[in-house]
Parts: sequence; C-alpha cells; structure tokens
Amino acid sequence: MSSRELVVLGTASQVPTRHRNHNGYLLRWDGEGILFDPGEGTQRQMLRAGVAAHDINRICVTHFHGDHSLGLAGVIQRINLDQVPHPVAAHYPASGQHFFDRLRYATAYRESVELTEAPVAADGPLATTDTYTLSAHKLSHPVESYGYRLVEPDGRRMLPARLAEHSIAGPDIGRMQREGAIGGVTLDDVSEHRRGQRFAFIMDTRLCDGVHALAEGCDMLVIESTFLDEDERLATEHGHLTAGQAARVAREAGVRHLVLTHFSQRYPDPGAFETQARAAGFEGELTVAQDLIRVPVPTRHQ
Repeated sequence: MSSRELVVLGTASQVPTRHRNHNGYLLRWDGEGILFDPGEGTQRQMLRAGVAAHDINRICVTHFHGDHSLGLAGVIQRINLDQVPHPVAAHYPASGQHFFDRLRYATAYRESVELTEAPVAADGPLATTDTYTLSAHKLSHPVESYGYRLVEPDGRRMLPARLAEHSIAGPDIGRMQREGAIGGVTLDDVSEHRRGQRFAFIMDTRLCDGVHALAEGCDMLVIESTFLDEDERLATEHGHLTAGQAARVAREAGVRHLVLTHFSQRYPDPGAFETQARAAGFEGELTVAQDLIRVPVPTRHQ
C-alpha cells in the first residue's frame, strides 16, 4: 500500500445515485489521514473502503452544502465512539460556523476525543507539520467555499556516485545531511534539490484565481467536473466546472495526475468526462473517480 494515496469514498454531486455516494475523500499522507468533504453516508463508505475512524487526523470541509458536509455528524460521533487516541483538527469556512455547530452536536453523544475547531476566514496557511503545510484559497460558489492545498517541504536527494567520489559512506551520509559539510565537502557537492510533493483539493467553484493558485504545480489535483462541456452555461450559473475546464486548468498548471469527480447524475456515461478532458489537451495521468477506488499520489520527480 502506498504511504501517500487518495481513498475515494463518494463521487456524486447534489444527490447520491445507485452507484455513487455523496462526496468523501481520505488522503493518506505518511501515516496521517485527512478527510475531505464528508457527505451523507461517509461513515458506511469508510467501512466499505477499509478506512477506520483512527485513520482521521484532520477534517477539511470546502463549504456547507449537504453533499459535502452532512456526513460530519456521523463521522464526528464515530471518532468519539471509537475513542480515537489522537486530537483531530477540523477546518471549514468560518462563515458556516453555525452549520458546523449544528452538525457537531446534532444528537446526544459522549465526547471522548479532542476535536479542535480551526475555521478558515482568509487565504493562506492553516497548519504546518513535519511533512506538509496545509493552506486554503477561496473559490467562487453561491456559498462561501475554500479549496485546500498540501505542500511537502523541499528536500535533498543524495547522489551515490558523488558520495563515492568523495569517500562518504555509512554514518557519514547522515552526518552530511545533518551538518551540511564534512571535511570541506558540502551537501551541494553530493546531492541535488528535491521538490516536495504537492496535492490540491478543489470542489464546487466556477473558474477563478483560487482554482489556478491551488492547482499550480500539483503532483495530484482532485477537482470537481460536475458538468460536461456542452452544459458550460449551467455550470457557470450554478458555480461549477466542466470536464474541459478542469482539464485545461490542470494542463496549464502542470499537474501530473488529474482526478475528476463530483459528477452530476444527469450523465450516465462517465467515460465522456475522460474524453472531454483529453480533448482539452491534458496529457498526464487521468482518473475519472469511482467510489471506493484508491489512487496513489505520483512518486516524486526523479
């Protein structure tokens, strides 16, 4: 199993269908789990996908339409029922605090887990850990909506040939990484820059500056494509993207793996989304999301 992967729990927009649950996405990232947009039925989808409440360290809600948030009540209560041993942070638009409160305390239960509320009020960083910085950017939808972006810190890639050239081996490699130099040989002499991985999650929105800022340079972009291109007028009116628009964003941003999701129930053939995305010029890896699939985050650039 990849240490960095997307577990798709649901892919339907507005209403579930026989084959698609309301939204829900868990990003596994080096032993941490970030749950995005838990719609109605997420708790059961977690069971079907082999995702436990213990896997959740952070919850990120883009906006408070029901297909992106009605599952919060069940997920929060399950986290407490299972007595998850670590704190859980929750991010969501600050303007929807009253919705979050209602969902968090929708029914009676015993709180046993520290759930930290960290609402989003503006673009910028939300949290920094050893393995990523999480930030948010405002999107364009009839209700306030934010997209999320994870960026791994840049690092160094050690080069075996250059290490051997300078007779650096064994414990001295670790010492070089910690101290930056050994006997006149610098870290730059035996390594090269390694860009950290980047992931973005973009749900309900029209095209806007936030979409492009979130997508820029991503290794994996999870993005809504509610409509097909022939319904672009409807997409704009309702604050959504088409498959072609999402793919052009990914192409222009240099995205390596594009995951299209959040499909309207009006379209019976999911293959049409791939067809239009390719017609828009996106040539990277492409996944038309289905419930319960797992999508590995691409390995780092070599």
